[in-house]
Amino acid sequence: MSEALYTLATACQHAEDIRKSRFLAQAVPVEDPEQALAVVKAVSDPAATHNCWAYRIGQDYRFNDDGEPGGTAGRPILQAIEGQGIDRVVVVVTRWYGGIKLGAGGLVRAYGGTAAECLRLAERVPIVAMARLQLRCDFAGLALLKARLRELEAEVIDESFDAEGVELAIRLPESRVGEAQARITDISRGRYSARRVD
Repeated sequence: MSEALYTLATACQHAEDIRKSRFLAQAVPVEDPEQALAVVKAVSDPAATHNCWAYRIGQDYRFNDDGEPGGTAGRPILQAIEGQGIDRVVVVVTRWYGGIKLGAGGLVRAYGGTAAECLRLAERVPIVAMARLQLRCDFAGLALLKARLRELEAEVIDESFDAEGVELAIRLPESRVGEAQARITDISRGRYSARRVD
């Protein structure tokens, strides 16, 4: 599979009634498997017949049929994610059984189709490759450094203080790393430099 270049801008949902069963697909952008599983738990309806799901985060993926016949729910949801070229997403399709059996092919179409339509309607955003930098600076330069790095879409993800100064961990778009390193050297007149840690 070629690497997906998009994720979802925000959570979305799409519902369909298929032969008296109600199917609700809920798609949520996620950063890691733990977050994906937390979303599954949060949006699943314990009163529903089935809460089937799949996620893809880079090369990491999982799916679950939640009691439907093997391969008729979770895998079609995952195929819908891949077919739409979306990454860093979890999709939960909840089914309330309406009394008419759909058969294996009908289930595959219902779960995969509801998930695919949900993702097709969702607002997408490009995935930006991110990098991490680590650097030390003195207290006097901290405020200016943070302000100038924010201009490069950098965010401070960790800072620890000691008697000599501050250790910063920064996350920023991969494409801005060189510019950020040059800016850090400029601001400090060469006293501090940032190294990549990812």
